[in-house]
Amino acid sequence: MTESQLMRDWYVPVEVLTLRTWLVVAFIVNLLLLTVEVLRDDSLSLILGLLVCALFAALRASLPQVHELGKRNMSLALSSLIIGIGLFRLSSSSLSIFDIWMHAWTIVPSSLSLWWLSNRAVTVWTSSKLSTSAIEFGLLRNFETINKHEKISTHLILLHFVLITIIPLLWIIDIAFSPGNALGGEIGDSFSTEHFSKILNGDSFWIWFVNSLIVSIGTSLLGLTIAIPAGYAFSRYKFTGRDVSMFAFLLVQMFPGIIILVPYFLVMKTLGLLNTHLGLILAYCVTALPLCVWMLKGFFDTIPRELEEAATLDGCNQFQVFTKVVLPLSTPAIAVTALFSFLAAWNEFLLALTFNTSNDMYTLPVGLASLISSTGQAWGDFAAASILVSLPVALLFLFFQKFLIDGLSAGGVKG
Repeated sequence: MTESQLMRDWYVPVEVLTLRTWLVVAFIVNLLLLTVEVLRDDSLSLILGLLVCALFAALRASLPQVHELGKRNMSLALSSLIIGIGLFRLSSSSLSIFDIWMHAWTIVPSSLSLWWLSNRAVTVWTSSKLSTSAIEFGLLRNFETINKHEKISTHLILLHFVLITIIPLLWIIDIAFSPGNALGGEIGDSFSTEHFSKILNGDSFWIWFVNSLIVSIGTSLLGLTIAIPAGYAFSRYKFTGRDVSMFAFLLVQMFPGIIILVPYFLVMKTLGLLNTHLGLILAYCVTALPLCVWMLKGFFDTIPRELEEAATLDGCNQFQVFTKVVLPLSTPAIAVTALFSFLAAWNEFLLALTFNTSNDMYTLPVGLASLISSTGQAWGDFAAASILVSLPVALLFLFFQKFLIDGLSAGGVKG
């Protein structure tokens, strides 16, 4: 077989290569979207959806090879048929944003198939014998175009994940800025700040906010005070019971928190710590401490011991080595651990509900839950309060992101 014949057999236009992958994706997505038609109990749409899936499978199987003009024409006919079914289903729907998106997975892939399979490159490839120079030009065109297709495909997938992530957030924001307490309605059809005014002008929200702030900051400070030296000790020293203690830290993380709820309550009642900030701080520290110690130990293990030895030779004692060498290098890990402790206390609901029976001692999660009653649901107030509760967390992530990006101990040791 000559070199030119090998090139002819090997060359496939980039449009056909792309369709081989994305028609499979379109088939899978349309197959998954059939569950929507089942939930809607729409027999006609379900039958048409099944037909579309079958046609996509047939279209993928009929994609042409070299010198297969008949299969190319069959693919064009199948693409046109899928487009027609997609447009019919779209015209029969409510034309909501979700319906447009759902039927776009039928119309767009089939339209691209019709467009790409009817262009000059595919037509010439399937209908005539290409010269060596034409194949070389096609390979060069493939190389230049396939990167664009990959970028578009990647961004399309990422866009879907972004939309899945932000749609609930947009829904909450819309409910918070809409008058009344209804969950339905079109996004952005009305605007009102009555819910935010009601929450911010009330005394309960600020009481809950202060309680959460005290408990969360107290948990972070007390947890770091214990976890930092404990993590350093587990990282640097060998002592009796070290491995058993580390295993015990992992073991307690395997059990759900509700198991310790009753013992916690009895201990807090005996010590008189119910309805107190200190009781919650101690409970949260005990819960979060094992993971914090493991996180810090893992980081301390990465700090070169040569830095500590060099500081010792310079005349530093062990405490000075720890405070002047180890701690400055550990700032990223300490920041992440503090953030974890703060968020664990800020978002915790079960212990706060159990240990606090007074509205004046509620934290924000318990206070928000009190807005949902069996007689009436203040969804607008709940949504507005949820956004306000989330703002400190978002600001903390913006503040701590530099510690997540910074190098841990880059440049600490030379040579």
